Amino acid sequence: MADPEITAPRRKKPWALSFFGLLAAGGLIAMPFLAGPPDGGKMPDIVRFIGHFHPVLLHLPIGVFILIVLQEMGAIFGKRHHEQVANTALFPLFFGAASAFVAVIAGFLLFQGGEEYAGNALAERHLWGGLIFAVAAMVTFILKAWTVALSANPAFYRLFLFASVSVMGFASHDGASITHGEDYLTQYAPDPVRTLIGLPKRGSSATAGGGQVASAKKFDDRLVFADVVAPILERRCIQCHKESKAKGKFRMDTYELLVKGGKEGSGIEPGKSAESNILVRMALPADDEEHMPPEGKPKIEDTEVAIIKWWIDNGADPKKTLKDFEVPEPLKEAISKVVPAAASESSETAETSSPHGTPAGPDEALKSSVAGISKDFPGALSFESQTSALLTFTAVSLRGNLDDTGFKKLAPVTAQLVTVDLSATKITDQAVAQLSPARNLRLIRLSETGITDASIDTLLKLPALESINLYGTKVTDAGVSKLSGMSNLKRLYLWKTAVTPEAVKALKEKLPKCEIITGIEA
Repeated sequence: MADPEITAPRRKKPWALSFFGLLAAGGLIAMPFLAGPPDGGKMPDIVRFIGHFHPVLLHLPIGVFILIVLQEMGAIFGKRHHEQVANTALFPLFFGAASAFVAVIAGFLLFQGGEEYAGNALAERHLWGGLIFAVAAMVTFILKAWTVALSANPAFYRLFLFASVSVMGFASHDGASITHGEDYLTQYAPDPVRTLIGLPKRGSSATAGGGQVASAKKFDDRLVFADVVAPILERRCIQCHKESKAKGKFRMDTYELLVKGGKEGSGIEPGKSAESNILVRMALPADDEEHMPPEGKPKIEDTEVAIIKWWIDNGADPKKTLKDFEVPEPLKEAISKVVPAAASESSETAETSSPHGTPAGPDEALKSSVAGISKDFPGALSFESQTSALLTFTAVSLRGNLDDTGFKKLAPVTAQLVTVDLSATKITDQAVAQLSPARNLRLIRLSETGITDASIDTLLKLPALESINLYGTKVTDAGVSKLSGMSNLKRLYLWKTAVTPEAVKALKEKLPKCEIITGIEA
């Protein structure tokens, strides 16, 4: 008969662990009530310093809990003994709960140190989601400890584990929405997924009626604020100044809120750009902590600043169109970089048929090709008009996401292209070479791309070309001098290139009717 003295030792009951764990959980729940709403202006720098570690720390509990879930799923389907399984995951769960506690503390300090989170429903929901997850993680760990101590069935503990991970998923999604925007996960979702979750199909905003691609607005018909200024603010500013995140209590996602401003006063002073806060902050040195956009965010371009300045100085009216103003020629080109290419430049109206043989209306095959390409590039490709087979392509919403490989998708419609805007994309000479069949091309923008003099050889083959933008490219005197044979060329933009004044002068002598612009007036 076995000696009772050598039987398996009794496991200690985790009373102390339960007490301190529940005490910590209670403290987390009490924090928001004790601290009150966030007021970054009253918080010491140490609060912000610790809070800024939250984006780093939060990945620890996420990774640990995903690992534990995979381990438990393996145990469930592998039919391993429940006591053996209980022992294998105890320490990882302790580490996961502890890291969740630390991450939530840092997140709470980040919330309290940023006044932009006051009254922000999404930020508050994220805060409470994180708190509930951390509390659920601690309770799950306590249940695990008791399951091990009593050699009990782990079903109840597993129920809490899966519930905790579900809360973690929702809280993580809210955090990503604050950082990247609420459509971050769904922006590139396939159409079946978008339909399943109740979102419109990709590219539907760029279509009209029964799926036909909508024609682009003409240059003069564009609203200065909605079609020109707002897209700049959307790319450069609104990520930190919107409903879900309003730094300095300043929102810029509507005209009214832009004018109203934040804690530092009004955002803009119509007619007085020098006194408008947004431009004052943009003009500060890049290393100044008050400079906007801040370090690490997309830098606003000089041309974009010039557009905003011009708009404010001319009254900052939200209802006026470009035809209501005398727009300086350099500003026209700058505006065209910001918004999709128009059917024609400024007052020049294009004919519905091309002198190079393009039919007056699109056939079904062309419509089908355009619809297919639009799925990959929503809103980028459009017909010049409802009765024209000519097309405009703008990469304004693609920017760094478009490269030579992606540009190849336009091959089926290259011959129909009349304007192409590839500004600030990753395309090179290889993509430009694909434009050789574009005999109808009148305007091309290659500013801030990786093209070189090699692209000039392709452009020389395009007989209808009237406007070329080479701003910020690597073209040289040797390449630009070849353009002297393009008698139809009306505008050439050479800002921030290596082209010398001597080469520009020589080109002007050979192309007296061509306007060559080497800078922009603010």
